[in-house]
Amino acid sequence: MKIWVDADACPKVIREVILRAVERTGVTCTFVANHVIPLPRRDNIRFLQVESGFDIADNEIVRRVAADDLVITSDIPLASEILEQQAMALSPRGDLFTLDTIKARLTMRDFMETMRASGVQTGGPPVMSQAERRDFANHLDRILAKATRAASGPKS
Repeated sequence: MKIWVDADACPKVIREVILRAVERTGVTCTFVANHVIPLPRRDNIRFLQVESGFDIADNEIVRRVAADDLVITSDIPLASEILEQQAMALSPRGDLFTLDTIKARLTMRDFMETMRASGVQTGGPPVMSQAERRDFANHLDRILAKATRAASGPKS
């Protein structure tokens, strides 16, 4: 299992949670962004800078992700593509996207986009709460623990 981070819009506090988790577990994590992101130098922490442009980072993640990898993104269309490739998608707010929930999320996203295009002021997302940070960290820990158990195999 590898972790891929859609890092262009990943909040710094979430990036710090991810870094602590991958330093603790040794799981390989790649941050993908169109601008430089300061990261510690570790063998399992990587940075992939892509060109600026619409969905360039997303497309690179989709191209590289494998089944059972984890992608951290708030981009719902990217999450949908990731799920189609049998990988996992987790939002920085702690929402674990699933095949059962992604269609409704896409529909709501498209509805809100239509509203904004017609001039309705919808506002942005609320400030990330402590509960959402905790939800994210808890989901990430559970996913990493499960991956670690699977990698170590059954005990004899």
